[in-house]
Amino acid sequence: MGAGRGRRSALTLLEFLSRPAVQVAPELLGATLRVVSLEGAVGVRLTEVEAYEGIEDPASHAGRGPTPRSALMFGPPGVVYVYFSYGMHWCANVVCRPEGRAGAVLLRAGEVVEGEELARTRRPAARSARDLARGPARLTSALGLTGLDNGADLLDPAGRVHLRRDPSPGAVCSGPRVGISLATDRPWRFWVDGAPSVSAFRPGVRRARA
Repeated sequence: MGAGRGRRSALTLLEFLSRPAVQVAPELLGATLRVVSLEGAVGVRLTEVEAYEGIEDPASHAGRGPTPRSALMFGPPGVVYVYFSYGMHWCANVVCRPEGRAGAVLLRAGEVVEGEELARTRRPAARSARDLARGPARLTSALGLTGLDNGADLLDPAGRVHLRRDPSPGAVCSGPRVGISLATDRPWRFWVDGAPSVSAFRPGVRRARA
């Protein structure tokens, strides 16, 4: 094991998330987001994410500074930022960086590793298991996340929404982010190479882990 990976594995989850989103994002792959409800629990292992930084990132909600919508991105780290997209569906992000410096990782896709039956009741149109959380809207729908979860503490193991880091998922690829019109050249989308739940749009190059 390299010294870099050993140091990162020793970080607490709060320390891990207190770094820039572009550093957190590729290392968040393989982590599991678990949401508990009265119906049961659903867990999704992350296979695709996108990094969004603060005022230095024009594609970010925080690009123009704090607003009622983006205030949560300015910290503290370790909470979930949920927003309504295109007036149609919810998207979920993990807030990063120290308080006052905005950053978040958009959760784009994952595979359901717990509560598949419950996830299927929420996603009846899914044609297969790989489609249950394939895309940011499908992921939040499968988990049962809504705007009521905005600001939930991801670091509390007993909380409704909990993030757990897991071992490396293998090779990670990177490429341009999806669905934006600014800063389109930044390779800040990261995904697990070969994972079937990743978006169909996959230009990019393989990124070696430290």
